Amino acid sequence: MFRPKAAAAAIAVTLLASPLLLAGPVGAPLRGAAPAAPSLRYVAPTPAEAADMLFMREEEKLARDVYLTLYEAWELAPFSNISRSEQKHMNAMLRLLRKYDLPDPAAGNPIGEFTDPDLQTFHDTLVARGMRSAEEALKVGGLIEEVDMEDLQAAIERSTRTDIDAVYEKLMCGSRNHLRAFAHAFAALTATPYEAQLLDPAVVEAILAVPMERCGRV
Repeated sequence: MFRPKAAAAAIAVTLLASPLLLAGPVGAPLRGAAPAAPSLRYVAPTPAEAADMLFMREEEKLARDVYLTLYEAWELAPFSNISRSEQKHMNAMLRLLRKYDLPDPAAGNPIGEFTDPDLQTFHDTLVARGMRSAEEALKVGGLIEEVDMEDLQAAIERSTRTDIDAVYEKLMCGSRNHLRAFAHAFAALTATPYEAQLLDPAVVEAILAVPMERCGRV
């Protein structure tokens, strides 16, 4: 499992917006005057939340990049279709980074290149495995989605914000659908059922037993 590194978790986001200035004389409010509106300030994400957002931006890029590469090699439809979905997931994470004034770790990196060294190693390993055969390529797709789901669940448990959770939940829904697509393609190609590679087999079986979900826009 590939989680944010400890160094990334130490990122401190401390930008605070200036409180609203209220007009009126200094001192006690006049009799009958409306109570002053509460001051508003920007609340930074926790270091763990910031690290997770940075990591998930690149993990979604990893999925997109691997699928684009494997589609070129095998021309299997799931890789083409799901790579477009992963681009949408990348875009959703970029919007969160911008909302919280965080740098984009994927900025300027072409396909197959990553800022996080662990994700770089994972990408290279997955591509090498997927190039062995079409069957292995589809198993790589399934593994990526299982890893995504585990990492997203961990990020949700660390998050304290409903807006971040909402994005992660939609990405999780997308990963379940992607796993179903890869499992179906694998079974059709090999005449054998897809088996869990990371998650509890019972969890994977339960996901595959449910039809495709409507996840909504991210």
